[in-house]
Amino acid sequence: MSVELPARLRSATVPSHGILEGTRVLRRLPDGVEERPYELFTVRPLGRVIGAEIGGVDLAEPLTPALREELNRALLEWKVLFFRDQDITPAQQRAFAAHWGELETNPFIPQGDTEHVTRFARSASAPAFENIWHVDVTFRPNPALGSVLRLIEVPPLGGDTLWADMAAAYDNLPEDVRARIDGLTAVHDFIPGFARFSDPDFLARHQDAFPPVEHPVVRTHPETGRRTLFVNQAFTTHIVGLDRDESDRLLRYLFSRAHIPELQVRFAWRPGSVAFWDNRATQHYAVNDYHPHARVAERVAIAGDRPF
Repeated sequence: MSVELPARLRSATVPSHGILEGTRVLRRLPDGVEERPYELFTVRPLGRVIGAEIGGVDLAEPLTPALREELNRALLEWKVLFFRDQDITPAQQRAFAAHWGELETNPFIPQGDTEHVTRFARSASAPAFENIWHVDVTFRPNPALGSVLRLIEVPPLGGDTLWADMAAAYDNLPEDVRARIDGLTAVHDFIPGFARFSDPDFLARHQDAFPPVEHPVVRTHPETGRRTLFVNQAFTTHIVGLDRDESDRLLRYLFSRAHIPELQVRFAWRPGSVAFWDNRATQHYAVNDYHPHARVAERVAIAGDRPF
């Protein structure tokens, strides 16, 4: 990771684990997969490697097998899909998500009025705490496959959400770092992500139900086969087998990979907007810049499998 300076230049200290300028590897599709057109809807890319707006799909209507298959192909290609002008109920949102598997809820987030729908109601009296790069529920043995998020009340300014492509993040790691982390596992725990904003007694009641779990630092996406960086600042506590200082240094560097703008997409919400993301391939960040205005959203999460 060190940078060697030509002999004619004065000596200088260059950080060994920084975000260096230069060309990025911007690979959207797995090797060997060719880009194909979509026949049942339009696709408007919002980012180079991640994020596309889908047109011509009404989420209030049941999906045909062909439409579900094509949307899944788009999800694997773009990692997060955006739908505008969707007038849907929580039950219809849940029905759409259920096309991708069993649904799950998060015991640390308030439930909405419909089963399997969690509600994020943010205001001056209930500040947001999702403004950190994270992957949902990696403290579970089987983290979520993905989520469908619908904004109910949109602030007049701000409240965007960003996603980062963590397969592209892995592609852009230096070779020595990839060699260092391949085969390593890391511990994930719900405590760091919720301790600063939740009642300690409430969290203590859930400790036995949610013990720390280990996941690979680099997971393999079960559908695309791509290698994906799978540690996140909200829930990853340390890397197994490394002393604390070395683990902290390496994790700080790996966490920072989500911060690279070329690997991100930023979405400005409007009433009727819906986002559907692949939790196996991305991290996301909810921008907390809209207070004292309210921001209310409802989310349906799809159960996933054990990372490998």
